[in-house]
Amino acid sequence: MKVESAKFIKGVTGTDSIFEDGIPQFAFIGRSNVGKSSVINSLVGQGGLARTSSFPGFTRQINLFLINHSFYLVDLPGYGYAKLPFVMRDKIKGMVNWYFFNSKIEQKKILLIIDAYVGLTKDDLLILRSLEEHGKNVVIVANKVDKIRKTEYEEKMNKIIDIAWPHKIIPYSAEKNLGRDDLFQEFLS
Repeated sequence: MKVESAKFIKGVTGTDSIFEDGIPQFAFIGRSNVGKSSVINSLVGQGGLARTSSFPGFTRQINLFLINHSFYLVDLPGYGYAKLPFVMRDKIKGMVNWYFFNSKIEQKKILLIIDAYVGLTKDDLLILRSLEEHGKNVVIVANKVDKIRKTEYEEKMNKIIDIAWPHKIIPYSAEKNLGRDDLFQEFLS
């Protein structure tokens, strides 16, 4: 699949008519600073489309990007160790829960971005189990595989596979575009 066009449409914090326009949504979720925005940028080949930051908790709204005029990539705020005031963290958690579990919005797929070196954390498992309980179609993108030593790669990936079974796992590197074609296949199926 080739990206002909990728455009930021808008950021929302709750109910919005954009969610009712019938365009399929592929939602990206993951811990703060796991590289969600970097994965989106590498996937579409536009370095500045989704804003990245070294500051945890930078994304504070639901950002929608229209790809090839046919589907949205939805970048959700991160969870976990965001260095934000409690009130802001609570608001973000409520927004994410609303989008996935309390609204009538249907996501075609949810791409759970994890750090391949770290593996699935307690926070990753909590969101994964919640998504499973609600019957969501989840694919796990193990980002930052380029940071794993060759001697550790098989062991780390096998551990992720064992814990995340039966979900599909895509080894990925936003920095080196590894796994890009495999991830693109998820938007075609």
